[in-house]
Amino acid sequence: MTKAEIAKAIHERVGLTKKESSQIVESVLSEIRQSLEKGENVKLSGFGHFIVRKKHARRGRNPKTGSDITIGPRSVVTFRASPLLKNKLHEADE
Repeated sequence: MTKAEIAKAIHERVGLTKKESSQIVESVLSEIRQSLEKGENVKLSGFGHFIVRKKHARRGRNPKTGSDITIGPRSVVTFRASPLLKNKLHEADE
């Protein structure tokens, strides 16, 4: 699903204009993005939470040359689905 499809769904369900719906989607995603950039976790009840994890530097290997390299420290975002979402997905598979 794309941002445009989310905005279209909001437009159809809530009755806002397409422009207002797009602005809401952009605003929500911007808030989530800003929180993650600050290193804060984001929890959406009934959906899941985004967790910012710090990864330490580690040794790696260049797949083309086979030479050893050092992969620098970085932050990554992981997502954990809530039990409610997991149950809904499981029910959909049945």
